[in-house]
Amino acid sequence: MRRFRNAKIVATLGPATSDEKAISALFEAGADVFRMNFSHGAHADHADRIGVIRRLEAKFGRPIGIIADLQGPKLRVGEFSEGSVRLETGQMFRLDLDEALGDARRAPLPHPEVFAALEPGMSLLMDDGRIRLEVAEIGKDFAETTIITGGDLSNHKGVNVPDAVLDLSPLTAKDREDMRFALQVGVDWIALSFVQRPEDIAEARKLIAGRAAVMAKLEKPMALTSLDEIVSLCDAIMVARGDLGVEMPTEEVPIQQKRIVAACRSAGKPVIVATQMLDSMVHAPSPTRAEASDVATAVYDGADAVMLSAETAVGDFAPEAVAMMDRIIARVERDPFYSHQLDATRLEPEATAADAITTAARQVAQTISAAVIVTFTSTGSTTLRASRERPLVPILGLTPRTETARRLVLAWGVHAVETEDLHTFRDMVDSAIRVVKSEALAEIGDAMAITAGVPFGTPGATNILRIAWVE
Repeated sequence: MRRFRNAKIVATLGPATSDEKAISALFEAGADVFRMNFSHGAHADHADRIGVIRRLEAKFGRPIGIIADLQGPKLRVGEFSEGSVRLETGQMFRLDLDEALGDARRAPLPHPEVFAALEPGMSLLMDDGRIRLEVAEIGKDFAETTIITGGDLSNHKGVNVPDAVLDLSPLTAKDREDMRFALQVGVDWIALSFVQRPEDIAEARKLIAGRAAVMAKLEKPMALTSLDEIVSLCDAIMVARGDLGVEMPTEEVPIQQKRIVAACRSAGKPVIVATQMLDSMVHAPSPTRAEASDVATAVYDGADAVMLSAETAVGDFAPEAVAMMDRIIARVERDPFYSHQLDATRLEPEATAADAITTAARQVAQTISAAVIVTFTSTGSTTLRASRERPLVPILGLTPRTETARRLVLAWGVHAVETEDLHTFRDMVDSAIRVVKSEALAEIGDAMAITAGVPFGTPGATNILRIAWVE
């Protein structure tokens, strides 16, 4: 089940893909990592799907990554006396903490942290940005606003505050319970919603305590003001373009997507581009040309992975959506312009022994036409450095740790394989030769560049480069 492409595919599971047959079809079509959306579904449903994935791992002998995507805080307007109201552009509209049912003049907004953060001139968005309000006057428990863009507003519609940082943890009581469950059943990634600042990552990392890798979903514009700090504190990033598109001008989203991907590549952290990538395929057997171009653009930019959401969770053509994404990625990566793009955007190594060794491994592999770069890693850091280099040959990530192999599946160009613990150089070379042959990554007589850290098992100590030939 080796993939003949570098960028990975993340598929979201849901009602349309709950049983073993459906999940197996997604994996065989090309899904590398599965996402569990904890905004929906009971714990028992998620546990059943995770059990299926682990059985697929055993069946195909290939690690599979699992992301638990936490819901995060949801800000919602209260209820209206008639269920909904019509807000007219130019009129005034009051939001407050009063629990009385709303009407066309006012509505309850049971979130005091919103009023604490607002200032005159700030925007409030409702119903996925369809309605826009501008704050005219603010008090401790109310906000008088002007309706900039009107429309129909009904009970419990979402509220977005794009211009302010709210004094609100990204982890609700539900998220903490979901996180405890996800860690108990052994997911590989915890994805945090509603990240606004670096402190949000630190709080989650303390609770997770190394039991899973930490992924930040970038969906709040205020998070982008601390982009480099957030990237440095987490293990991976998801570009949640749907929510970003609600809180910032639509034309700004592609710019920020490229900025986020570039920041992650610079830091050597995997980055997923997500939301509505092949949205037409929820109900149609093929995507639009614009959607195919959207996926291709993310691949040209060097994203580690692209993600399917509703397409596989509730779509009528889930395996076909994965197969289509697989074909788009493979076609882009065969384009000569793609390799030119990687060369043009390749980053300068940091002034460390580990980066010097990894950069040399890519150069050596290219010079001697090696078939593969082999990395030995305990924590994954050696392999992620190799992935950051975006070499022209596959990266074989060998690790004695199951959890590391599963996390490395997300990284660009990495074929992760769990192997025995190593103690000597001879063990290292013998293991590399055995695996590259069994995984059809090289043939007898091919060269391979091998990197590792000595003493073996020392985190972050990439200090050895060895050239070997497959015997």
